[in-house]
Amino acid sequence: MMHTSATDNREEVRRRSVEALTPEIVAFIERCAGDTHATSHLISILHKVQSHFGYLGREQMDAVAQLLQVPAAKVTGVATFYHYFRLEPRGRFVINVCLGTACYVKGVERVADKLCEELGIQFGETTKDGLFSLEGTRCLGACGLAPVVMIEDKVYGDMTPDQIPALIEKHVFTAQREEREKAANDAKS
Repeated sequence: MMHTSATDNREEVRRRSVEALTPEIVAFIERCAGDTHATSHLISILHKVQSHFGYLGREQMDAVAQLLQVPAAKVTGVATFYHYFRLEPRGRFVINVCLGTACYVKGVERVADKLCEELGIQFGETTKDGLFSLEGTRCLGACGLAPVVMIEDKVYGDMTPDQIPALIEKHVFTAQREEREKAANDAKS
């Protein structure tokens, strides 16, 4: 008669790990785990996880560690070492403020200060409602329009601090409209 210890919860841990990720990501990890140098795939696995979830959450990083059979500290170490990886969710709208020379000379610092004031966050943070994230970028390649900010894929040029409240309001209204449309579509389903 085979006796299993009450502390042997490997199957439960595996089940939770599989549930924390998509079937495609799990399949990719399982293919990588079969490689003799499985940990060499860790960065590409984390890219796939972030691409799907928008960031690397604790639950997803733990799942990767379990399925790849590497220490969670190694996964966290890689995730925190590389600047590309985000450990917090980004806002619905990511506001990129150009910090390049042309924008700086044309007063982007005042625009950035107004964004921080209006949103109640600093660079690298997300508003409590999850609507906006504020990030700085070196150059957006629109120097002739300086100072510029970019929201999603749209560049807003010749920005002044006075334009910031209306710009934010426009995106709040967009999010509200999308929510109403989603609720209406869900009600039809």
